[in-house]
Amino acid sequence: MNNEEIIVLDFGGQYNQLIARRVRECNVYCEVLPFTTPIEKIKKKNPVGIIFTGGPNSVYEKNAPTYSNEIFELGIPVLGICYGNQLMAHALGGKVSSAEKREYGKTEITLGDSILFDGIEKNNSCWMSHTDYVSQLPDGFRPVARTGAAPYAAYENTEKKLYSVQFHPEVNHTPFGKQMLKNFLYKICNCKGDWLMSDYAKNTIQQLKEKIGDKKVLCALSGGVDSSVAAVLIHKAVGKQLTCIFVDNGLLRKNEGDEVEKVFREQFDINMIRVNAQDRFLDKLAGVTVPETKRKIIGEEFIRVFEAEAKKIGTVDFLVQGTIYPDVIESGAGDASVIKSHHNVGGLPDHVDFKEIIEPLRNLFKDEVRQLGIELGIPENLVWRQPFPGPGLAVRVIGEITRDKLDILRDADAIFREEIANAGIERDINQYFAVITDMKSVGVMGDGRTYDYTLALRAVTTTDFMTADWARIPYEVLEVCSNRIVNEVKHVNRIVYDITSKPPATIEWE
Repeated sequence: MNNEEIIVLDFGGQYNQLIARRVRECNVYCEVLPFTTPIEKIKKKNPVGIIFTGGPNSVYEKNAPTYSNEIFELGIPVLGICYGNQLMAHALGGKVSSAEKREYGKTEITLGDSILFDGIEKNNSCWMSHTDYVSQLPDGFRPVARTGAAPYAAYENTEKKLYSVQFHPEVNHTPFGKQMLKNFLYKICNCKGDWLMSDYAKNTIQQLKEKIGDKKVLCALSGGVDSSVAAVLIHKAVGKQLTCIFVDNGLLRKNEGDEVEKVFREQFDINMIRVNAQDRFLDKLAGVTVPETKRKIIGEEFIRVFEAEAKKIGTVDFLVQGTIYPDVIESGAGDASVIKSHHNVGGLPDHVDFKEIIEPLRNLFKDEVRQLGIELGIPENLVWRQPFPGPGLAVRVIGEITRDKLDILRDADAIFREEIANAGIERDINQYFAVITDMKSVGVMGDGRTYDYTLALRAVTTTDFMTADWARIPYEVLEVCSNRIVNEVKHVNRIVYDITSKPPATIEWE
């Protein structure tokens, strides 16, 4: 692929991935690289623009992240954000000071005359998160925005194509942020907007055809979005040379195994081996209550089952892995490519005879994977399937896992998801599911006393799953969910709704 490219230079900011996603939403390809990336590597990539991220440090701290001033002399437009804003000023001879009044959260801002703010209301609000601020501009720069505590909330040197803002344009709390980034990309960097999923699909399929040739490919298919899209992408390239192994461990959601099998066998005619290993997994989990032990048993058992099935196929040349771009960023790697050489993946490569790993999604964010899935013709209900943990329902059954508890949970969870869809809010909530607790309580049904399970409903909104807020589901929707579950699912007499953010809680209960 020869897309125009923006480099997002990461100085440790919590929003680094969000900046990259916002750029790509504007149909411009970008990569996140660590601030330790050599200048020669950046020049070799020939980016059309560079963005400095925020970060937790002060520019005056010992060993504070920094970068060679040569980057400002390349003639490539640079946009500094938060820490990147302070770093630019400090590096070029300005002054950064510690503010008497810190700015955190929503802040009123006055925008000046700048191409960055074309088409944007001058009196506006933005999202701030800083203690230090630029108190003196470097020579050649002029201020273009201010707040009550930051006289140089934005500044620029148009001759050198250097622009800088103290606030965070990438977050939704800055209402004009996306337009500002678009102005930077299209009016300053002169981007054409050539990052399109239709092109990505076509180009990647051709690359995979050339790479794989007539060799065999093996894929561990979970039914989740990433593995499903990866499998269909490979299938479009090499057809029957691909074999998918789908391990049904008995910990899937209601009808999930049958739905996955139907899509892959009937719609795409993919070679698929479904291993019905429910009894094997549940027998191993009998009596286990510690979450980490559950996870370990499930992970090890999956490897054993996958290994046994893979051996029946014989030697394969490539193993498909559903790595996506956030995994690459979080591992500290900055080089994204379609094919990656052999490395250990969750234990599998030690047990399966293969030569190389293929990671066809490792350039993409999750929302881009979904776009690609739609482009490839995968049904929307699979593409927009709710995120599902590797151990499946095992971590949504508190305490010991039994077949009875799993049946209760599947039915209740299906009702919850159905009613969220009926309310038309399924795209507004990033993850929602039911949890069967290990607690029983007294209830009354008809004229009789009951002593049955308490079931919890959990729903969150998030941009990165590292932090999350509980979703404000309308009371009337929760009411329908509660009434249906207690009336249609046996052995549940109490419903609770989890209103805890992350942190302090996690999204999953175990």
